[in-house]
Amino acid sequence: MKKILLIGAEAMPFAATGGLGDVMGSLPAAIQAAADGDADVRVVMPLYGAITDTWRSQMTKIAEYMLPLSWRNQYCGIHSLIKDGVTYYFIDNEYYFKRDTLYGCFDDGERFAFFCKAAVDMLGIIGFYPDIIHAHDWQAALSLIYLNQKYRQVQGYEYIKTVFTIHNIEYQGKYDFAILHDVFELGDWDRHIVEYDGCINLMKGAIVCANKVSTVSPRYAQEIQSWEYAHGLDPILRENAGKLCGILNGIDYVYYNPERDPIIAKNFGVDTLSDKFDNKLALQKEIGLPENTEIPMISVISRLASHKGLDLITEMVYNLMSRYDAQLVVLGKGEQAYEAFFVELQKNFPDQVRALITYDRDLSKRIYAATDVFLMPSKSEPCGLSQMIASRYGAIPVTRETGGLYDSIKGYWEEGDKIHGNGFTFANYSSAELAERTSAALSLWNDPKKREALVKRIMTTDFSWRASAFQYLEMYASL
Repeated sequence: MKKILLIGAEAMPFAATGGLGDVMGSLPAAIQAAADGDADVRVVMPLYGAITDTWRSQMTKIAEYMLPLSWRNQYCGIHSLIKDGVTYYFIDNEYYFKRDTLYGCFDDGERFAFFCKAAVDMLGIIGFYPDIIHAHDWQAALSLIYLNQKYRQVQGYEYIKTVFTIHNIEYQGKYDFAILHDVFELGDWDRHIVEYDGCINLMKGAIVCANKVSTVSPRYAQEIQSWEYAHGLDPILRENAGKLCGILNGIDYVYYNPERDPIIAKNFGVDTLSDKFDNKLALQKEIGLPENTEIPMISVISRLASHKGLDLITEMVYNLMSRYDAQLVVLGKGEQAYEAFFVELQKNFPDQVRALITYDRDLSKRIYAATDVFLMPSKSEPCGLSQMIASRYGAIPVTRETGGLYDSIKGYWEEGDKIHGNGFTFANYSSAELAERTSAALSLWNDPKKREALVKRIMTTDFSWRASAFQYLEMYASL
C-alpha cells in the first residue's frame, strides 16, 4: 500500500480562501478512491482559529511537544480527524494560527516555516513515513527544503519521494536574506537552494528539491516556462522541465451538484433543464432584477482584478448592455477601481445590472444555477474552477484560451446537425474578441433548440476528480 502525505496551507471544508482549499479538500479522497484500497492518503494543514467547533469536536489530539525553529522553541500540537476515508492532521500553535485571517500577516514567512517544519518533524512523532510527500504552493515549499536539508539522514526519511505543485506562480514566497537563519533556520550551506534573483525564493527552492513538479493544468505547465507567465521563474522551470507536468484540477461533484444542492431554489439536471428557470426567477427576485425567464442572464463571479480579465469586461460591457436585452450579475471583491466601476454600471442600468461587492459562497451557487452565460476572460489562469462549476450548473462559458481555461473549455462549432465544443472561446487578450464571443453565446441562447443541445453537452462534460486522480497516481508510481 502506497502512503501519501499532502501538505498545504488550507483545505475545504475546514478553512479555505480559494482554489487551493478546494483542491486540498477534494483531491485526497479522489486519489484514495482511485487507488481502490491500495493507498493510505493523509493531509496536514494548520489548525486555524477559523476552523469551527463542529470540526474541532471531531478531532483527537495525538501529540504535543516543543518544536525548535532557529532560536525559538514553540509549542506544537498535532490533532487529527478522518473525513471521507482520509486522515487530516492539524498543526496547532495559537500564536501563529489563531488569527482573523489565513494569510497576509507581517510574519507569514515565520508562520509557514513553523508549519512546514512541524509537518515534516511530526512524521517521526506519529510513526507515519510516507512514500510520497506532496507539497502545495509556496506556503508548503519549506517542507521539501527541510526534508532534503535536515531530515534525509534520519531513519525513516531516507527514501521519501517528493512532489511540488504550483497552483499560482505569481506568489513565490520571496524574502530578504537577512532572515535566512533567524526565521527559516537555514545556513549559508543552504543558501544556493533558495537563492534566486538576489533574494530568498521558497518556491524556487521547492522546485529544485522536488522529484516532480506539477501544475494544475497541462497548458499552464507550458506557459510558465515562458517569461510572459512565469513571474521571473521561467529559467528555473526550463532547467527543470524534465520533471514538470500539468494535471487539470477537478471539482467536487458532491458539493457542486445542481440535482441535490440544498442552497439553490430548485434542483435540476440534464433531464429537467426547464427547472433551471425557477432558479433564475428566484435570483431575480432576491437581488431586485425584473423577473423574466426570457431575458438571458450573464454573470461574472471572480476576484475583481486585472489579471482576471476585468479590464476587458469594463471596456465592452457598456456597449453590451446597451445593445442587448440582457441582465448582468457581478459577484466579487477586489481592486477598488473595479468595485466602483460595477457599482456605477448598476446605477446606469438599474433594470439590467447588479453589482454584488462581496464574497458569499452560497450566493455564488445561486448565481451559477441562475446564469445563462458565464464570462471568464482571464489574462492568465493556472486552472480555474469557476468555468467548471458554471458548466456543472448549465451556464454557457465564454473564456479566453489560456491555462486551465484552454484545457477545459473548447470552442463551440457546428457540423451539420452535430455540435462540438462546450463553450465560446477566444485567443487574443482583446475586449473586441470577448464582445464578439459573448454576442455569439447570446445569439445561441436565443435559439431554444440549439441552447438545449449545447447546455446538455456542457453539463455532461466530465469535470470530476476521477480522471485527474488517476493521473496523480501514475505520477506517484513513476517515482
